[in-house]
Amino acid sequence: MRHPDSDGTAAATPRPSPPRSSSPSPSSAPAAVRPTGTAQPDLNLLRTFLAVYRSGSFTAAAHLLGLSQPTVTTQIRALERQSGRELFERQPRGVTPTPVADELAARIAAPLDALAAVTGQAGGPGSAEGAPAEPVHLAGPAELLCVRVLPALAPLVTDGVRLRVATGLTEPLLDELRAGRHDLVISTVRPRGRTLTAVPLMDEEFVLVAAPSWAERLAGWPADEIPAALHSVPLITYAEDLPIARRYWRHVFGRRLTCRAAVTVPDLRGVLATVAAGAGFTVLPRYLCLDELASGALVPLHVTDDPPINTGYLVQRPGTSDNPHVARVRDHLLGLGRTW
Repeated sequence: MRHPDSDGTAAATPRPSPPRSSSPSPSSAPAAVRPTGTAQPDLNLLRTFLAVYRSGSFTAAAHLLGLSQPTVTTQIRALERQSGRELFERQPRGVTPTPVADELAARIAAPLDALAAVTGQAGGPGSAEGAPAEPVHLAGPAELLCVRVLPALAPLVTDGVRLRVATGLTEPLLDELRAGRHDLVISTVRPRGRTLTAVPLMDEEFVLVAAPSWAERLAGWPADEIPAALHSVPLITYAEDLPIARRYWRHVFGRRLTCRAAVTVPDLRGVLATVAAGAGFTVLPRYLCLDELASGALVPLHVTDDPPINTGYLVQRPGTSDNPHVARVRDHLLGLGRTW
């Protein structure tokens, strides 16, 4: 899924904030970007310019400013007409600032950030004394968010951090991150390219489980015959193509899984509940079924010293967010993720 900019492109690598100027006067804007007439650029145009410059995309800037993408496009074109110079080069994935834009951003960033701090307007969220920071937009797999991530963030919420949480599949969420819809995404794959930065968060270990009644039926089977024995047991999974179970079979048993799903439910918590009720067997991340394994509601059907492991990544756009709570959430999760 793509979120095009005005020229049909998607979001690009965000730009870091330019060096702050020692002079807060807006009148110090370089002559190269001053309008040819007597009128000075509107503050709204400059705010929009700075949002595009920092986010690297018209679409991302529109999201940050609460404007429509066509409005952002129109404002940037108006500023370019006033200055008589091109500010951004349209690229396949977003926009790249021209040297003129770099110079303009260096001149206006500090004054606009200072103004935002006084007025509480967009551009410096959370910078005004006593003003709450903007919510942190976090996204990832529903199961991991609900079982591990949100409980871990509870102390930050009680300390004033606000969250807006979205769930979904990894690739669409990463596309939305590039477009500026999220601040942080927990991804089950390392993103390709340089438009996003990814840091390992945790390792998921997968386990083959069933209710005790099924485990008792299989108790006498040798370990290397477990795959054949499971042909007569219903398989419960979250997708028709059996991605987790197929990987387990290939990694642990060294063979192809030929079972067909008896039940598919697109939420691993639903898979867990169905298997714990005695419907059949499945492969789950260990973190998700720790309580059931401890209580005996689920039993491992096979124990291996080399289980399949999947690394989860905490992903964001490069550069420093204007919202200080994004860094708080990121650092808190990275500190706890190694214990999951």
